Amino acid sequence: MRRQSPIKKLAIASLLTAAAVVGSLISFPVLSSRCSPVQHMVNILCAVFLGPGYGLASAFAASLLRNLLGLGSLLAFPGSMVGALVCGLTYAATRNLAATCAGEILGTGILGALAAWPIANLLMGQEAAAYAYMVPFLVSTVGGSVIAGMVLLALKRSGGLDTMQALVER
Repeated sequence: MRRQSPIKKLAIASLLTAAAVVGSLISFPVLSSRCSPVQHMVNILCAVFLGPGYGLASAFAASLLRNLLGLGSLLAFPGSMVGALVCGLTYAATRNLAATCAGEILGTGILGALAAWPIANLLMGQEAAAYAYMVPFLVSTVGGSVIAGMVLLALKRSGGLDTMQALVER
């Protein structure tokens, strides 16, 4: 059996990371958070096409670039990274698109929001309750998950999803 080169996956992860950074221009404030639904769509696409490791790396890179460019806050790290990991692991375990979208919502909206609390309190000086970031994180991740679900469902119905996954695996 031929050993798979990671270059193709790295290139796709880079393109999806760039989409997340550019997509952060489409964001809106909710309480003290900037909601960027494109990041959550990218998390799900990475989970389906690349797996949890590449999804986590892409989320970290996008968060870092967004912060360096002034397009995000430190809260982008726990939100996007936890969501990417949970939805990536969910897809790897189930191969179910709806469960993967739900994994992104749980990972970012609940677990990522809880992970953001100490960062906000300790590093950003924002006093808030532990659950204060759940509403803005849920608003953002539900929007991005719905968009990703519609894109993946359309790809699945047209047969494009299998074709794209096969191209990535070659």
